[in-house]
Amino acid sequence: MGIVLGANQYGKAETRLVRVTRDGGTHTLTDLNVSVSLAGDLVDAHLSGDNGHVLPTDTQKNTVYAFARRHGVTSVEAFGLLLARHFVASQEPIHAVRVRLESYSWTRLGPHSFQRDGAEVRTATVTCDRSGATVVSGVTDLVLLNSTGSEFVGYRQDGYTTLAPATDRILATAVTARWRHASADGDWDASYAAVRSALVSGFVETYSRSLQQTLYAMGERVLTERPDVVEVRMSMPNRHHFAVDLTPFGLDNPNEVFYAADRPYGLIEGTVLRDDAPAAGLAWW
Repeated sequence: MGIVLGANQYGKAETRLVRVTRDGGTHTLTDLNVSVSLAGDLVDAHLSGDNGHVLPTDTQKNTVYAFARRHGVTSVEAFGLLLARHFVASQEPIHAVRVRLESYSWTRLGPHSFQRDGAEVRTATVTCDRSGATVVSGVTDLVLLNSTGSEFVGYRQDGYTTLAPATDRILATAVTARWRHASADGDWDASYAAVRSALVSGFVETYSRSLQQTLYAMGERVLTERPDVVEVRMSMPNRHHFAVDLTPFGLDNPNEVFYAADRPYGLIEGTVLRDDAPAAGLAWW
C-alpha cells in the first residue's frame, strides 16, 4: 500500500490592510483582513523540499499592499478578483487561488474622523483557476431579534426531553450568510446592500415556527429578489432567551424579563439554492 500527497494549499493568512483615500480634506477609510491560498504543482515542495514552485507567502502579503496602492479598493469582491486573477496569471505552477476577505465598517464622524461599527462584518471569497472565477459574498455576526412572532411546538420528544412548548418566544440569532453569484461581474456594493436587506426582511416578516423555517424564508427572499444570486448558505445559532421565574419575589413575569444564555445553543445551518443552479466549479466555496 503506497502513500501519496493529497489535496494541499498554502498562503498568507490575515494580512491586515487599512487604506486611506485622501480626497482633499475628506478621507475615506477601508479596513480589510485578507487571506490568500494557492494550490497547484507543489508536490516537490512537500516531498523533497524543492521550493522552485513556491511563491513566498511574504510576497503574497506584499502584493496585497501594492495592489491596494496601485488599484485602490472599491469593494472586497473586486479587490479579491484582482488578487486571485493576478496570482493565477503570473504564477505558472499555481492552478487555483482562493482569496478570503473581511471588511470592517467605520462610521464617518467628520472629514477625517471615524468610529468603528459593531460586530457585523462583510465578507467575500473569490476562487479562481484558468477556467474562470467564482465570487461568494457574505456577512458574519448579523445580530437579529424578534421579541414576538415566534413559537416552537409539536416537536419530537423522548425520555430525555424536558423543554416545554413555547407559543410566544424571543427569536434571536447572529447570522453568518454566504451567497454565490451567477457570474464574476456585478455592482458588488449594490448587490451586497440588497442581499443584506433581503435577509433582514425575511427574518422580520416571517412568523417563525422554527429557526429552520426562518432560515429558509430568508434564503428564499434573497433568491426571489436577486437573480444574480444562485445559492445562499447560512449558519444561525439560536440565542436562547429564557423567561426568569420572579415568583420567589412576589412578582409575575408576563414575558418581559429574560435571561440571555450564551451557551449551549442550538445551531441551525442550511443551504437554499435554485434547482437549476450551476455547480460552483471550485471546491473552495
